[in-house]
Amino acid sequence: MNRVFIIVLDSLGIGALPDAAEYGDEGSNTLAAVATSQKLNIPNLRRLGLYNIDGVDLQPKEPAPTGSFSRLGQLSKGKDTTVGHWEIAGLVSQWPLQTYPNGFPPEVIRALEEAWGRKILCNKPYSGTQVINDYGPEHLETGALIVYTSADSVLQIAAHEEKIPLEELYKYCRIAREIMQGEHGVGRIIARPFIGKAGSFTRTANRHDYSLEPPSITMLDVLLEAGLDVIGIGKIEDIFAGKGVSESHPIKSNNDGMEKLSEMVKRDFKGLCFANLVDFDMLYGHRNDIDGYANALTEFDIWLGDFLPKLGSGDLLMLTADHGCDPSTPSTDHSREYVPLLIYSPNIKKGVDLGTRSSFADIAATTQEIFAIPKRTQGQSFLKEIARNV
Repeated sequence: MNRVFIIVLDSLGIGALPDAAEYGDEGSNTLAAVATSQKLNIPNLRRLGLYNIDGVDLQPKEPAPTGSFSRLGQLSKGKDTTVGHWEIAGLVSQWPLQTYPNGFPPEVIRALEEAWGRKILCNKPYSGTQVINDYGPEHLETGALIVYTSADSVLQIAAHEEKIPLEELYKYCRIAREIMQGEHGVGRIIARPFIGKAGSFTRTANRHDYSLEPPSITMLDVLLEAGLDVIGIGKIEDIFAGKGVSESHPIKSNNDGMEKLSEMVKRDFKGLCFANLVDFDMLYGHRNDIDGYANALTEFDIWLGDFLPKLGSGDLLMLTADHGCDPSTPSTDHSREYVPLLIYSPNIKKGVDLGTRSSFADIAATTQEIFAIPKRTQGQSFLKEIARNV
């Protein structure tokens, strides 16, 4: 194999993990919720074996899947983007990242205000769309920054692009990242720029994430040290704080990400192309928009039907997710779920049911074995179970 493509369908969980009740997510099932929509039409994902995965109680099952498939459990504590992607890359987090259900403590707020030279508004868990409606007018009047969080380990900073230029907002985020370490080391600092007038504010596509640096080695580091290409599409570089990424392509949307993947499959490289498609989570899961989620998954499936024939005998594709975000529950936060794994290559066995596996990290272990690199991360490879002439 010369090229591995890993595409994370951000938040496409497939059913609650055994410990989901500890996270308030008992009964969550993102895929099942999305499947209630008449807008869902995913024949290519079904043919790969999506509905054949353990625990997926959807019809019709594919009699002869063209891919191999599995259900992946999560060993890391938490249910956010950062720990999910770190585990996909072979790093299991023993402790959940810090969250702030009551807002950030006074000492953090003081440190941020002093470093920024600006006051802070809000400082509560809040909906990202509602917070700009509620605090946007005061922000425009005073120049104070809107700081809020969620059930995830995040500190989000919202500012109007005409009041705070993007580069200034990004500078504030970098300052916050330096402050939010150690005891207050949230997983991500997120820039949330918006535009418009009071009553009709809208967030822009100029979001930028500033993650904690992974605390130990990941498969990205291993591949890069072995002289292979590690190409990130979407927020991969942000999630790994740039570690182990040789080339990065930020995106504005799922469609932008799919276009970049279509361009990448034409390129001659050796190594990993690791992509995150965030719209499923950001635009639909968090907003409890079942039809929107279903429509986005249908659009991905159409693109996938065009992408699969472009993969050659030296290519392998893995489709997975990083957590759930069930749009049918009262919560608008991530959900603690199993994630799917669909594997396709012209050069592997078809229809191999890999059952339920304990960790997302098996993806990292398998990727290292594909490139004949000694495994230096967590996880168990499944390459021998799907190999033909790999």
